[in-house]
Amino acid sequence: MVTLQLRQLSVFPGQRIVLTDVNWSKFEEILQELGEKRAKRVAYCQNTLEIRMPLPEHEVDKEILGDMVKILLEELEVERECYGSTTFKREDMAAGIEPDNCFYIQNYRLMIGKRRLDLTVGSPPDLAIEVDVTSKTQLSAYQALRVPELWQFSQGSLKIYVLQADEYVQSSLSPTFPNLPITQGVEQFVKMSLTQGSSSALRAFRKWLRERME
Repeated sequence: MVTLQLRQLSVFPGQRIVLTDVNWSKFEEILQELGEKRAKRVAYCQNTLEIRMPLPEHEVDKEILGDMVKILLEELEVERECYGSTTFKREDMAAGIEPDNCFYIQNYRLMIGKRRLDLTVGSPPDLAIEVDVTSKTQLSAYQALRVPELWQFSQGSLKIYVLQADEYVQSSLSPTFPNLPITQGVEQFVKMSLTQGSSSALRAFRKWLRERME
């Protein structure tokens, strides 16, 4: 048997490596070897591990979607705690995921001041964001960890998934922002950012939101 260390493997931007038959202890070892300060993202579910390297445009879309959620919450005066790309994992569910961004909203009070997470005694984030999701492993991991709402953004299109009876169902509305056309707004202003820049698009998004709140 040939044994390789992860630092010997190169994952180029936009590409991914999928490893099968990875048990939980090996998954933990891989996380430790990769370390916390890295560009690579991981998703793990039922002994399948995916390691991916985001493209630059992925990072830009991730940032603007996260900023849009923050604007929504600020304008609506809703409290939140943002946990970014924190690693969420549960051994009893054989699942682990690193979202592009995530927010505790309904459960924000439970997270104030917390710097270490244990999902066996705590809650998963209320809203997670994934950009360019191409792997069933990732959706399965979110489902196993029981993340209530997942936004999947790919090629200018936003899909909202809501957890119902342990499975994700695509929804036209966001349970977090039920009175707003979130899909329309996100797609419109991400598209604007491609020609006018992120700052202009976010200012226009805030104006759009305020008009709908009047």
